[in-house]
Amino acid sequence: MRAVTLGALAGNFGRDLPRCVAKAVGIIDAAARDGVELLVFPHATLGGYLGDLRDPSPATLPPALDPDGPELAAIAAAAGDMTVCIGYTEAGDGTRYNTAVCLTGDGVLGVHRKVHQPVDEGTRYGAGDTFRAFDTPVGRVGMLIDYDKTFPESARSLALDGAQVVATLSAWPASVTDRAARLPADRQSRLFDLYDCARAAENQVFVVASNQTGVMGSLRFLGQAKVVGPGGEVLAATRSKGGLARVEVDIDTELARSKRVLDHLAERRPETYTTEPRRAPSPARPGGEPTCG
Repeated sequence: MRAVTLGALAGNFGRDLPRCVAKAVGIIDAAARDGVELLVFPHATLGGYLGDLRDPSPATLPPALDPDGPELAAIAAAAGDMTVCIGYTEAGDGTRYNTAVCLTGDGVLGVHRKVHQPVDEGTRYGAGDTFRAFDTPVGRVGMLIDYDKTFPESARSLALDGAQVVATLSAWPASVTDRAARLPADRQSRLFDLYDCARAAENQVFVVASNQTGVMGSLRFLGQAKVVGPGGEVLAATRSKGGLARVEVDIDTELARSKRVLDHLAERRPETYTTEPRRAPSPARPGGEPTCG
């Protein structure tokens, strides 16, 4: 058992790919000097995210990168002994994917393709089909990409696969339909924080949540990077500003403490859970007969 330093970044990354790579390398170097051992970048760090969730134009999409290309090679070289999670648009077999990769200087430790696709994102990107945890120098880690964390099953799948830390990489904007004048009052701001804390508490894991800041097209990103403990408590946060939320924790000790009385995974009753939605009963005709349709 030992203490490790977890870091979640809030930052702005756009379409200028060389600038994104250089900025990420500089942040890794600075984080290494501060003793960070797990650094989670936002989703779409390399090349930015969509500028519009509704019918995004093919001409404005982020660049799709080769997983074996020079951009991720530069990130790995900078990472060295540090474990780094970073997001980008992956070019895979003629299909784009919103992808997160976790790596060190020794190579790739884990990959996640975003499963849940909001609004019209699915018209431009393929969807992933699995949630898997993997071993890293700081412990067993799983990754989610923004909308994935809305669904409790996503983080639960990682926890059941042994994840001690869930890295949630986001390019999460303010509401596109009912935007508040101030970001902290925005409905999506509240939900972003709620999901981070709920996923940590219900699974008794650490959540290291990054996010984009600034503006891309019609989207204004929330920031709000944070590290959440296994009881759902926010241990460090950037709020809506850019920066690094950093905290030193003993992962094994804190996880054991969180399960000292209540162990949520061990006390599940999966045989009682409905896995398929129940169909609503047909509306009754006068006299109590169901209506055929």
